[in-house]
Amino acid sequence: MPTAASIRRLALTTALGLAAGLAANLAALSPAWAHPHVWITAKAELAYEAGRVTGIRHAWTFDPEYTAFLTQGLDANGDGKVSPDELQGSAKEQAANLAEFAYFTKLKVAGKEQAFAEPQEARMAMEGGKLTLSFLLPLKTPAAQGRGVAAIEVYDPTYFIAFSLADGADAVRLAGAAPGCSMTVTRAKNTEPNVASAGQSMTEAMFEALTAASNYGEQFANRAIVACP
Repeated sequence: MPTAASIRRLALTTALGLAAGLAANLAALSPAWAHPHVWITAKAELAYEAGRVTGIRHAWTFDPEYTAFLTQGLDANGDGKVSPDELQGSAKEQAANLAEFAYFTKLKVAGKEQAFAEPQEARMAMEGGKLTLSFLLPLKTPAAQGRGVAAIEVYDPTYFIAFSLADGADAVRLAGAAPGCSMTVTRAKNTEPNVASAGQSMTEAMFEALTAASNYGEQFANRAIVACP
C-alpha cells in the first residue's frame, strides 16, 4: 500500500501533468529509489513596470524521461507526433495546477513576501526531445522595490523535483528594471541526472520520515537577489 507521503508526491507529479498510467509505477517503486525523481532546467525573468515589480516569467525544461511521461496521451490525432497545438491545449491547465505548490517560487520585494495571481501566457514547446513549460506569474499587486532588494527563490520543498538554473548569464534576467540595478545569482547544489552524488544517495525512506513541516528542499534552492539604486 502506498504511504500518505507517496500519495502526496504522486499528486505533485500529477500537477505537473504526469500521465495517469504512471501511478502504478510510482506505487511499485522500491523504497531505495532515491530523490529527486524529476529534473527541471529553469530560466526566470523578473518583470518591472514603472519602477515596480510586476511578476516573474518562468521557463522550465523537463528531463527527457519526464518529458516522455508528460506527453503521453497528448497525440490526439494519432499521427505519432505531438504537435504545437496539442501541447498548447494542456499548457494552461498544467500552469494552473501548480498553484497547489505555490508555483515552487518565492519572491520578496523590500523584505515583504509577495502573493501571486493566476498564471498567464502559458505555453508548452518541444525541442530536442525535451518539453518546456513557460508562463508569466504576475503579482496580485505590483510591488515598489525602491532601494531595497528583490529576492527570488525557485525550489521544491520536498526535493521530489530538482530545479537547476540553465547555463549562461541569461538564466535569470531583468525586464524593464531601472538603470543601475545589479543581480547576484546563487545556483542550486543538486547535480545532473544519473550522476553519482550525495543527493542521489538519499533514499525514499528518509523522505517518508520527514514531517509535513519539513522544508528539506530549501537547501537546493536557486536564488537571485536584485538591488537597485
